[in-house]
Amino acid sequence: MLVTTVSELLSGASVKKPDGMVAVYGPGSFTGVRLGMSAVKGLAEAWQIPVVVVSRLEVLARIAGASDAALDAHRHEVYLRVCAPDGSASERLAGAAELTEAAPARIAICDDAAAALLAEVLPFTEQVRTLAPTAADALQLCAERIAAGERVDLALQDGHYLRRSDAEIFGEPTGARQP
Repeated sequence: MLVTTVSELLSGASVKKPDGMVAVYGPGSFTGVRLGMSAVKGLAEAWQIPVVVVSRLEVLARIAGASDAALDAHRHEVYLRVCAPDGSASERLAGAAELTEAAPARIAICDDAAAALLAEVLPFTEQVRTLAPTAADALQLCAERIAAGERVDLALQDGHYLRRSDAEIFGEPTGARQP
């Protein structure tokens, strides 16, 4: 349905082929990230157009006007973006110990689970609550990147998962099955 919906959106806007695309490449659900990135790669290859990628955490931070951000990652963990004083950012999976270590003073959030974990572990961190990031937010954030000609090599681009898949975590070790 995704490709059909894209086609209908473009037709409705009288656009035959876009000049480029922005992909939010994670973090998020494995299925959502894989499906989205696969669709972007296929469409970009067919249309021969550039793609710019952006982290969902970066978009969340920007729309909230904060430099740091957290999203619920389930299992009493968050996907965490923390900016250093030099402006560089790192993103990782964080539980209570990692949150205490990072201890941001102000952080963007958009979901109750992340808010609850942060309140429990970092009660003095200011939470900047906003709506969940949208595609329009990602497009707005990346407009300058697109205009500057930024693009990714789709052959090398993968999702931004920050966690191993459940199959990797809970599955049988390689070679464990008997023939």
